[in-house]
Amino acid sequence: MALLQDKRIVLGVCGSIAAYKAVDLASKLTQAGARVDVVLTAAAQRFVSPLTFQAVSGRPVYSDLWSAGSPGALPSHIAHIGLAEAADLMAVAPATANTLAKLAHGFADDLLSVIAMAIDCPLLIAPAMDGKMYENPAVRDNCERLRQRGADLIEPEAGRFASGLSGIGRLPETDSMLGHIRRVMGRDGELAGHKLVVTAGGTRESIDPVRFITNRSTGKQGYAIAQAAVDAGADVVLISAAAGLPAPVGATLVAVDSAESMRQAVLANVADSSALVMAAAVADYRPRTVSEQKIKKSDDNLNLPLTRTADILMAVKAQRAQTGYPMIAVGFAAESENLVENASDKLQSKGLDLLIANDITAADAGFAVDTNRVVALDMDGGLHQIDLTSKAAIGAYVIERIGGLLQ
Repeated sequence: MALLQDKRIVLGVCGSIAAYKAVDLASKLTQAGARVDVVLTAAAQRFVSPLTFQAVSGRPVYSDLWSAGSPGALPSHIAHIGLAEAADLMAVAPATANTLAKLAHGFADDLLSVIAMAIDCPLLIAPAMDGKMYENPAVRDNCERLRQRGADLIEPEAGRFASGLSGIGRLPETDSMLGHIRRVMGRDGELAGHKLVVTAGGTRESIDPVRFITNRSTGKQGYAIAQAAVDAGADVVLISAAAGLPAPVGATLVAVDSAESMRQAVLANVADSSALVMAAAVADYRPRTVSEQKIKKSDDNLNLPLTRTADILMAVKAQRAQTGYPMIAVGFAAESENLVENASDKLQSKGLDLLIANDITAADAGFAVDTNRVVALDMDGGLHQIDLTSKAAIGAYVIERIGGLLQ
């Protein structure tokens, strides 16, 4: 995860049963290449030991203004300054009602709150507490005060608490937390201020209320491109058909079903966009008529007349000719033969700036897997082959190419 590679993250952990999730978060951040400095409040140590965090982060853990901390830590009298000055991000997760009050009103009586006063980097706060506490006007006021001062607050989730009660106040799961960290870390990236529209998934063309025609697309590549765009600071609209995946944090999700609904969503959203990436697998044909009732099984064969769907990229080409938007258009081609020849024809006929083609006959690439191998073609005659790699890496490549084209 290049966005987090070698980034310095101060992870503040408060006294909550949700502190166990912070262990997983510290582990995942470390695996992504970040250097994680964990700061525990006194109450947090009643739930999770410093040694646990040291084991997953491989770095010293800090917990006290007045003691040396774990081996290798900065001296206590300069730890707050050293950690604050080096930090690219400070995240407080979980944040208790007590710590929220300290941060909102400028109290600095423990190491975590002192570091928060000294940082010159984004502050991300994830409150976690029982629902009635979170709904308390004092807590809500403190959250709003912190937002007004520029902190990013992650809304807690609804669910069951350790107390046995249910409500809003649970710390989000690790993947969601990582998504928020990526959103904050990337918001000043090279595509900041640019709107990108990304399509993903496979459309469904109804036969009757029960059945439909679809394809094998899972949406993984499109979602990876959307995540890479968020990482680069873009305002992302993700138009998704039946993918069943969580949208990247920070992306606006537009759910569609059929080729026609995707066409309408694309044309509505690209009117002011910097780039369109058509990674979705859109049906070329649909049933000529859709039965209002379920078609009953019989001894006869079923004759299902099909008709062509509208070509979305051709409609985009026409709109670009009139308005100039989207400024950049990127297409995908899933081919089973004559990969480069067919991809080149599509690049030219659809008026694309870049086309990514993949061979769907390869078992380790294409649909329903996390890896892909592709060939990238551009309007200048360039051809770049990418050997087997993760779809996340290909997503990053596409966004990098778009960034270059927009310069």
